[in-house]
Amino acid sequence: MTVEIPSREELGAILKKAKRIAVVGLSNNPERTSYQVSAAMQKAGYEIIPVNPTIEGEVLGVKAVASLKDIEGHIDIVNVFRRSEQLFDVAKEFADIDADIFWAQLGLINEEAYTFLKEKGYTVVMDRCIKVEHALTK
Repeated sequence: MTVEIPSREELGAILKKAKRIAVVGLSNNPERTSYQVSAAMQKAGYEIIPVNPTIEGEVLGVKAVASLKDIEGHIDIVNVFRRSEQLFDVAKEFADIDADIFWAQLGLINEEAYTFLKEKGYTVVMDRCIKVEHALTK
């Protein structure tokens, strides 16, 4: 079993259509990759929703929520900054909220999570940086 990544053209289409991105594991530390990537996507016009149970208050000017289930309204992309071994738990929560795209950041792959979501018909992106793909497909 291998994880198949959508083509660059498909990723570009996903990013052109998307408006709301929930970021699981978004840190409030400006030195962290999750913060830098999310800040760049927010600057590019996306609505960023921080998902981190350890943060009370705001990240990037937006109130953080503890879980995906705490977000009101539809989510286009769930962008995940968690260790690969934690992706399956995030995938199960993702399936419960019926967002459109599950996106695990660069370096993150979990075949169990991938298979679980693909069998339910979801588009899954793993091991790709959303900021890099956005820059390459503009």
